[in-house]
Amino acid sequence: MILRVLPSTLSADSVWAPPSKSVMQRVVALATLADGTTMIRRPSESDDCTHALMMAAQLGAEVELGEDAIAIHGTFPLRPRSEVLTPGESGLGLRMFGALAGLHHDPLVLERMGTLRGRNLSSMQETLESFGVRVEQTTEDHPRIVGPMRGAEASLDAAGSSQLLTGLLCALPHAEGNSVINLHGVVSRPYLDMTLEVLEDMGIHVHILEDDPDERRMLISIPGGQRATPIDVAIDGDWSSAAFLMSLGVLISPHHLDVEGLHSAYTQADEAIKGAMLFGGCKLAGTDEGVRVMKGRPSSFQVDLTDCPDLFPPLAALAVFGTNSSHLRGLHRLSNKESNRGLTLQREFAKCGISVDLDQDRDCMTIHPGPVQSARISSHGDHRIAMAAAVLGAAGAPVEIEGAECVAKSWPSFFDDLEALGIHIQKVAG
Repeated sequence: MILRVLPSTLSADSVWAPPSKSVMQRVVALATLADGTTMIRRPSESDDCTHALMMAAQLGAEVELGEDAIAIHGTFPLRPRSEVLTPGESGLGLRMFGALAGLHHDPLVLERMGTLRGRNLSSMQETLESFGVRVEQTTEDHPRIVGPMRGAEASLDAAGSSQLLTGLLCALPHAEGNSVINLHGVVSRPYLDMTLEVLEDMGIHVHILEDDPDERRMLISIPGGQRATPIDVAIDGDWSSAAFLMSLGVLISPHHLDVEGLHSAYTQADEAIKGAMLFGGCKLAGTDEGVRVMKGRPSSFQVDLTDCPDLFPPLAALAVFGTNSSHLRGLHRLSNKESNRGLTLQREFAKCGISVDLDQDRDCMTIHPGPVQSARISSHGDHRIAMAAAVLGAAGAPVEIEGAECVAKSWPSFFDDLEALGIHIQKVAG
């Protein structure tokens, strides 16, 4: 699907951020194993969460879908209904439910789709083998997980992603035997904090023995033989998605835009958008329901996004309209996403006349502001690239987005919600 986003002015002064898929996926994973029924209110309708619910059911949990809530009746030991789990294109889903699959004694295959087929899984294989789980490859290049998982002591490099660690923290408490994990190179610490908070709420005990943020090292003790307890939870608004709404509020609102539903019940890495925008000269204020952003032109952004790499696309789009060049550090975190986001932002923004420099040695992306030229941009199947392109079109010049449907991964109603805000969007014949 190709959509054309036209320069617009917002006609509404408030909008609700969509529910956080990061929070919901963690709750779904633990609810799969919980002793009782977990109620999830204001659930995310993203593709990633839909696949998480499917995998919960495939592993044996009972999933009931209501109009505005979901009930998950957990099971442990696992009683898989299928030999195949379907994470779709969710990297977190594959790694998290891949770890859960290791709790079962029979092989389970993770069937990758789309952009997920290009993700490097070598670290997943090495890590799970430390806990007695084999990761094999099927003839179709899907990972086959062969358990059962056992508690162990292991030293792990966490420099690439926190997603597999999240899976281990959900699975190992349910395994036989205690575990100790010595982590080094820890990135995305806020995502790890989110996991630890959800674990605590669902009755899982994990002990941080050592924690050195400066050296990015942690020592974690995980008692085995535990069982998650169910909770009743409303999914908080998603700061990753809110970052795009906030950018639009700065650039094309008549006066201000209130982004609501952001209660920060759990730590979210991308709440860092507030500090980045403030240091970039934007004006923000807290509200009872979230945050208010005032219309105005940003100056520039000088920020390290190592722990919140999903902020690269919205900040890069906002930086296009700044008064000076912006420098976003943490470039190395972008290579193993739905696309290589550094290269994708550079190539696609260039079509609109915007220069983006990538300095691998300095681990930095530099965005040079300038007038946006009308162009057709490929999303490369990456939901956040499509959303960044929409910001360029709404605040700059008409931009056509190929593969616009990929936003369903995190925010299926993204373009409908933009239209409700007053942004002009047209469907382009293929």
